[in-house]
Amino acid sequence: MLQPIVVERILQAALETGGDFAEIFVEDRTDRDLGMIGGVLERALSGRDYGIGIRILKGVFSVYAYTSDLSEDNLLRTARKAAGALDGSKLDTVINFDRLQVENRHPVLQQPSAAQHSRKLDIMRTAHEALKQGHPLIEQTSVGLLSWQQKVLIANSEGLWAEDTRTYTRLRLSAVAVDGSNRQSGMRAPGALAGMEFVEGLDIAAEAAEAARIAATMVKAGYAPSGKLPVVIENGFGGVLFHEACGHGLEATAVGVNASVFAGKLGEQIASPLVTAIDDGTIPNAWGSLNIDDEGMKTQRNVLIENGILKGYLIDRVGSRRMNMAPTGSGRRQSYRFAPTSRMNNTFISEGDSTREQMIANTEYGIYARSLGGGSVNTATSDFNFAINEAYMIRNGKIAEPIKGATLIGKGIDTLQKIDMVGGNLDHGQGMCGSVSGSLPVNCGQPTLRVSEMTVGGRKGE
Repeated sequence: MLQPIVVERILQAALETGGDFAEIFVEDRTDRDLGMIGGVLERALSGRDYGIGIRILKGVFSVYAYTSDLSEDNLLRTARKAAGALDGSKLDTVINFDRLQVENRHPVLQQPSAAQHSRKLDIMRTAHEALKQGHPLIEQTSVGLLSWQQKVLIANSEGLWAEDTRTYTRLRLSAVAVDGSNRQSGMRAPGALAGMEFVEGLDIAAEAAEAARIAATMVKAGYAPSGKLPVVIENGFGGVLFHEACGHGLEATAVGVNASVFAGKLGEQIASPLVTAIDDGTIPNAWGSLNIDDEGMKTQRNVLIENGILKGYLIDRVGSRRMNMAPTGSGRRQSYRFAPTSRMNNTFISEGDSTREQMIANTEYGIYARSLGGGSVNTATSDFNFAINEAYMIRNGKIAEPIKGATLIGKGIDTLQKIDMVGGNLDHGQGMCGSVSGSLPVNCGQPTLRVSEMTVGGRKGE
């Protein structure tokens, strides 16, 4: 990492043309990626990425530049080139760095880089065998073991100096079932802000059996009906619906420029009284957690909605300036190649008092969405469209036959109002979230819940 005197010179150069704030983000990242198909190792990649991003602010105007050449001459040149986008008087700035004491809330017991290669392959072969034996219809398997370590230094013209190390580990299991001309996949991808101890602690047989079960079940499924129906959404990664349809609309990236349906609604009842939604970047070793965000602020627990009332937004430094509100430790970026912006960490709906069994029993005819897939959302309107990876019909208060091809369509702000039952079985699922500051690890969570009415896309007449 860079010496303080060099960092001070870079920041001073960045402020030469009138900027009122300058920041550097130094990243040293190593990646490891092992991939096995059909029990055979097909991919063994490793790499290192090292670089620096320089950001300059003047009011809400932002300039960003990055480079992988960390020589002092190049860094000063890059800072001055970025500063050239501003027109103003040079600020005489003396910076006295105050080192932030970063508490490590996410201990790593074994760095993936220190684990024996043979042990990693043993784990992957075990997973392959469990996938293969999960069901007679399974014909293809895929296992991936991914890990990366990211060392960061964040320093700014206000005197902040913060350093942190983040270690991520994830196991990806995929099974493909074949029934005649029909093919269907099932996947599990648990991950954590932790080391190899996370993978060692997984019940790999159970994870693999679940992936195989999904594939084998859905390959024989008929097509979903279409229409407006009640939908019971399972816990865990079912929370991706809230994450996409509502969470992005609560980020300052959208709210701060009035491009969100939730802008200007603080204190208003925007959801069912049963809904309390939280984004928490402090959960120990959770996939979306951090000790500090990518602007050097300690992460925190942010209540977004409480009993249906909008309580807060997710705010980064630029959003704070636009909205005249305090930042929330939500500034995130994929790497030094991206300027930070407001992003989610671990976003979830809190527990309620109902049970899954009550929700099913109180639904005469509807859809049980056991697992959601990808989707899209327009934050300005909260219109969304989501695929359901694993779904079943509910008939006469009981889960019936599996169905495929179902999509959920609606407006997030309307869907929040129609949540009429919330369970007590909160769980989280792991995913990667893409936005203007790149792709980031996030947790999406919720208990099982029921939406009284949603538009389901399927086949007419089914």
